[in-house]
Amino acid sequence: MAQALGLNMKYLKVLYIQVLIGIVLGILCGWQFPDFAPRAKLISDTFINMIRMIIAPVIFCSIVTGIASAGSMKKVGRLGIKALVYFEVVSSMALVIGLVVANMIKPGLGVAHATSQTNQVAEIARQAESFRWGEFVSHIVPSNIVESFAKGDILQILFFSILFAVGLKQLGSTGLPVIVGLNRINQVVFNMLRIIMKLSPIGAFGGMAYTIGKFGFASLFLLGKLMLCFYITGLLFIFIILNGICRYFGFSLWKLLLYIREEILIVLGASSSEAVLPSVIQKLEAAGCEKEVVGLMIPTGYSFNLDGTTIYLSMSVIFLAQVFQIDLSLGQQLVIIGILLVTSKGAAGVTGSGFIVLASTLTAMKVIPMEGLALLIGVDRFMSEGRALINFIGNTVATVVIAKSENSIDVNMYRRVVEKSLHPEMVPGD
Repeated sequence: MAQALGLNMKYLKVLYIQVLIGIVLGILCGWQFPDFAPRAKLISDTFINMIRMIIAPVIFCSIVTGIASAGSMKKVGRLGIKALVYFEVVSSMALVIGLVVANMIKPGLGVAHATSQTNQVAEIARQAESFRWGEFVSHIVPSNIVESFAKGDILQILFFSILFAVGLKQLGSTGLPVIVGLNRINQVVFNMLRIIMKLSPIGAFGGMAYTIGKFGFASLFLLGKLMLCFYITGLLFIFIILNGICRYFGFSLWKLLLYIREEILIVLGASSSEAVLPSVIQKLEAAGCEKEVVGLMIPTGYSFNLDGTTIYLSMSVIFLAQVFQIDLSLGQQLVIIGILLVTSKGAAGVTGSGFIVLASTLTAMKVIPMEGLALLIGVDRFMSEGRALINFIGNTVATVVIAKSENSIDVNMYRRVVEKSLHPEMVPGD
């Protein structure tokens, strides 16, 4: 009895078990005490803000020390090209699988459209019209890097960090003290991360309590077929497309998912993949992936490799077409794929990205009425967890794939670290 109790206490000290308990308690709290939702949002937002405050220094230090101390500029350029090609190919697969499943299951058939929430739809349409691609590209170059760090603008920090690393590398041995200093700062930041991650069960509790308390289960039943369709597609994408890629490159998706299980649960609870950006950088480096590759791939992937968002966008367009009984031809659906391949890349630079990009896509198509967005507002929060999870898993897989393709991973260390994580009793509580 005492031995069993001791074993249970040992498991309770494992972080992912604590996060799982936080999620379950959050669901129960939001269901039974919906009035607690505003306070729960404060808890969730506070935790996410604690993570966000260290994202900028983590990206900066990881990229600069990785490029300046290890890699050649040819390798950096090759990494960038490989990453963009990989992101585009995998995003195309995500788009296609989203369209195929939506056409097969037809989640929009029989759904009556309503025009409540017209104010929100009008605001979304206004933001979509004001979005310009030239401005998005121009926005990547910061006018004030201090402001970029203050706002946590990942793309601008990424651009500045690469330029800084190039300048530092050109100093040669003179720049070594700067690299040593940045490595020490990185160690301090990751120590901060370990402290913050101990609060992740509370953050997951707050995020889930807010979602259930604010939106309830009613909207789930109303558009349950769309949600079911989306999550089925997400699972197919992860366990067929991504699993196939992993097998081709000689590593196990299942073992990788178990290695990042804590981060997966935190993303599920917080409904944000940003909440684990620093943590996954640390874990992949600890698993033998070179700092240079991880430092470039993870921030870039967070901006350009949005597989979950891509699936959501393609499925939403088909869903709305079915609601309004618009029969899209194969040619029109191919046009949708083309438009979404472009518009989805702007998701990272827009507040309320999913809806804004969807609205801009509908505007470009000029086939589906914009007011259909009102239908999606109620269930968007319940689908955001799925989007964030798919985005996060996709970026983690992409980093390992590119690291393997570049021979920039210690395979023995990767296997040792990942295998060790499969045994909960061997994983430290922090």
